[in-house]
Amino acid sequence: MSGPVDVPPPDDPAAALASVVALRRLADRLERAAVARALGQGWSWAQIAQALGITRQAAHQRHARAVTRDKGNS
Repeated sequence: MSGPVDVPPPDDPAAALASVVALRRLADRLERAAVARALGQGWSWAQIAQALGITRQAAHQRHARAVTRDKGNS
């Protein structure tokens, strides 16, 4: 990981909210990559769901289409 993250001052809500959006996008990319790698290593949707703290159905709904699409692009 990179170094420390600058936290915007509380008196600048625009900067703080922009940071929240950037963090969510980064977390989403990290989650998609981790799910794809787990599936590639033979993990089941149940195992992935347990690791993410969600149901199997939620994990599949959230990631199956993206994983299938990514496989088609490689």
